[in-house]
Amino acid sequence: MAVERGRRERKKSVTHRQLRAAALRLGAEHGLQKVTVEDIAEAADVSTRTFYDHFSSKEDAIVGFDVERVDQLRRALRERPLDEAPLDALREVMRELLEESGEEWPLRMAIIRQDPSLLSRMFDSFTTVERVMVEFVAERTATNPELDLYPVLVTAVATGAFRTSVRFWHHHSESVPLATIFDDAFVQVSAGLPAPTSQRGVRQRRGVD
Repeated sequence: MAVERGRRERKKSVTHRQLRAAALRLGAEHGLQKVTVEDIAEAADVSTRTFYDHFSSKEDAIVGFDVERVDQLRRALRERPLDEAPLDALREVMRELLEESGEEWPLRMAIIRQDPSLLSRMFDSFTTVERVMVEFVAERTATNPELDLYPVLVTAVATGAFRTSVRFWHHHSESVPLATIFDDAFVQVSAGLPAPTSQRGVRQRRGVD
């Protein structure tokens, strides 16, 4: 019985990824407005009903942080070393997830360029992700997020660095890998965000081109 349940779960996970991949590919090629749920389901070789078993809408398939990704995040966080600093753990897990989904991001951003409102929708979907991160930090530090600032603050720093990296990457037309920008953001955060000392940084602060 457990074997059969495991087989069903694996098949469901494969279908989920196929649907997301089809939505991203078709949306990037044709524009999401011209793509229907039926088109996505057909490309993934499943029924429309099956699509709605996995996603609430085609937009959700593009920018939503679905249950599968959230569960993956939760498992990855639990596997981090117990003596690792919470912020470092969040960084490493988010970096791993970025690498695993690296092929998705250019397609996702191509769709977002056609419909910029999807960027805000994507960030809004972070709520569930942030809740998982807060719970992880609270558990690792024996703190209460209802009473202690620390788990909420650490999560805000990590997700803030991610949001900023995505926006910066998008603004600069994805000319540098997103993971590279993300790493740089965390290097600066870990260093305490010292002010730039280069001439370029001084010119920027003075508003000089």
